[in-house]
Amino acid sequence: MTGTSQVAAAQASPGSGVHEAPPTNPSATLGQNDFLKLMIAQLQAQDPLSPANTNEYLSELAQFTQVEQTTNLANSSELTGAVQLLGHTVTYNGPQGQLVTGKVEGVQTTSAGTTVTVEGKPGIKLSSVVEVH
Repeated sequence: MTGTSQVAAAQASPGSGVHEAPPTNPSATLGQNDFLKLMIAQLQAQDPLSPANTNEYLSELAQFTQVEQTTNLANSSELTGAVQLLGHTVTYNGPQGQLVTGKVEGVQTTSAGTTVTVEGKPGIKLSSVVEVH
């Protein structure tokens, strides 16, 4: 084998000591499901003869509840702000960076966030709105 093919073989063979890159998180945020997965993994990995401190577990659960409530409040506030735009004329940054003006006709909310429909064009993010007339 040549030096290059040895490196490729070492990278491809299991147990070779070469580690794969860790999975990436493009948005660099952890959501509610991620937190629950971590908590479940922690519970599964603990020693049954020496369980984790219940106070620590309850503290983590309280923190999770607080994060969840804060997230729900932020989503509710964003939706309320979008609903208040219904019927108003807004100016927003279009896809090529140009300013577009139109009347808000609808509001959509998904796990990705809240958007509005302006003059028949759905999916306008609230962050792109620069002026309300």
